[in-house]
Amino acid sequence: MPVTNVASDPENLTLTVTADFTAPVERLWAAHVDPRQLERFWGPPGYPATFTRHDVTPEGHSSYFMSGPDGRRFDGRWEFLGVEPGRAFEVVDSFAHADGSPNTDLPTTRITFRFDPTDQGSRLVTTTCFDSLEDMEQLVAMGMEEGIVEAFGQIDQVLADLASFHATEITQSQLLGDTQVRISRVIAGTLDQVWRAHHEEELVRQWMLGPDGWRMSECRLPQQVGDSYRYAWDPVEPGTGDAFAFTGELVEQHPQYREVTTEAMEGMPGDPTLNELGFLPVDGGTLLTLVVTYASAEMREMVLATGMVSGMEDSYARMEALLR
Repeated sequence: MPVTNVASDPENLTLTVTADFTAPVERLWAAHVDPRQLERFWGPPGYPATFTRHDVTPEGHSSYFMSGPDGRRFDGRWEFLGVEPGRAFEVVDSFAHADGSPNTDLPTTRITFRFDPTDQGSRLVTTTCFDSLEDMEQLVAMGMEEGIVEAFGQIDQVLADLASFHATEITQSQLLGDTQVRISRVIAGTLDQVWRAHHEEELVRQWMLGPDGWRMSECRLPQQVGDSYRYAWDPVEPGTGDAFAFTGELVEQHPQYREVTTEAMEGMPGDPTLNELGFLPVDGGTLLTLVVTYASAEMREMVLATGMVSGMEDSYARMEALLR
């Protein structure tokens, strides 16, 4: 068990948990900022977590839910107050409703995560601050302390899995709930490079092509929130496929870490998807995390069956070559 100390201080309204690991601090940090790894231990055994959003950046926030063995769902939310890359981050931790909004009927805490190198590897110190003694007693009675200790007990297994640490060159997909899919890929490029590759027409036209044999016939990028966009493709060799296009609107943008758009395929019936794209600098490059919300589970399965993920891998590999 990596937890070496648990210090409860009712006078100062804090609970501090210290855990030591043999992995380097960079590895421990990576496990907390990559949602694919974080959800493997955030939550006690039997209550796996699913992160539908994880913006490790000042003013960012995370949304997640834990699934109980009886099928019950427990939603949570982090609002980031500060981030020191590789060293620390601080969040407001609150219970949430299913739509991600804070549940103000239950106590809110402030948690600082500090990552320090040690002679043996690394140390994680989390300090939880409560608003009142009543809040502290309520959360402790709900099993908060035991939950943290049990959750931290699962980190060693994640840290030992080097496959999840090294920047994979394969685009990965994971189903989230009934109507969402999360697509993740580490791009071997800086945050600035990867952001520019998504927002400069000259660059977009060179990589956003899907499988070989297609060319981009139109690339109209949105310039600000509220603008529409249109991407269109046709086959290089006439008669080898049908031209198609996607359109949508830019509904939210936080430069270099988050962008939200709607998306619809022209000629395809049904409601547009909501696409939430996150950018995060990690060891080895920039982690792209795209969460797509479909109108139904059937629509999600139909789109994924077209080979969408493999087509995205072709495009991302082309982007890496371009950035080099």
